[in-house]
Amino acid sequence: MRFKLLACEVLFREISLCAAQSPHTIDVVYLPKGLHDNPAEMTPVLQEQIDATDPSLDEALVLGFGLCSRGTVGLVARAVPLIIPRCHDCITLLLGSRQAYDAYFKRQPGTYYFTAGWIERGGAETMRLPEYAEGLGKSLQEYLDKYGEDNGRFLWEFENQWQKNYTTAAYIRMPLFDAPVVREQAEKVAAEYGWGVEELPGSDRLFVAMCNGDWIDEDFLRVEPGCEVAQATDETILKAVCSR
Repeated sequence: MRFKLLACEVLFREISLCAAQSPHTIDVVYLPKGLHDNPAEMTPVLQEQIDATDPSLDEALVLGFGLCSRGTVGLVARAVPLIIPRCHDCITLLLGSRQAYDAYFKRQPGTYYFTAGWIERGGAETMRLPEYAEGLGKSLQEYLDKYGEDNGRFLWEFENQWQKNYTTAAYIRMPLFDAPVVREQAEKVAAEYGWGVEELPGSDRLFVAMCNGDWIDEDFLRVEPGCEVAQATDETILKAVCSR
């Protein structure tokens, strides 16, 4: 079988390895990270790739994306079936299953995840949270000096409120390779904000299945030509809607 695989570049290592070992011929296309930050832009980019898929070459199109901030909702399969992993984002892919992600999320919901692909493809500066936005890392006194007591305190609290949502920095260690620099970055950020640090065992299970064509319904949604991707209201996360 030959198929097209469209994925986020933060998964380059995992997908490239599994594609190289697959018994099938895979045409892999990597897209820039961060598309899910703007779902309104992500959807047409993915749809353009779907529309451009040549059925004389590829028998299916597999997405290395999940729900991704609803960026895949509304996608329409065209000439070939569309295969999408049943996950919210790439963290589930890296942990190997929805069950693994759900179990950890229930235990530690306020987690900021660190992965080698995110560092490599985004640049180390994207993970240096104190320098990521204008307000991060600046002291309250700097804001008071610049904007005055009331305005300065309000702006500082507003621009730093994201910290309250997190309690843990977690490094996902993949079986393919270890990335000490990523663990060190997680530890650095955790120390800066008083978070805990954890190392989570990653898994290549879903990547292997994705590249080997083992698209079982429990893990992957199959969208037939002419049908549309929709968000499910249960643990399956995604569903296909067909008008015919």
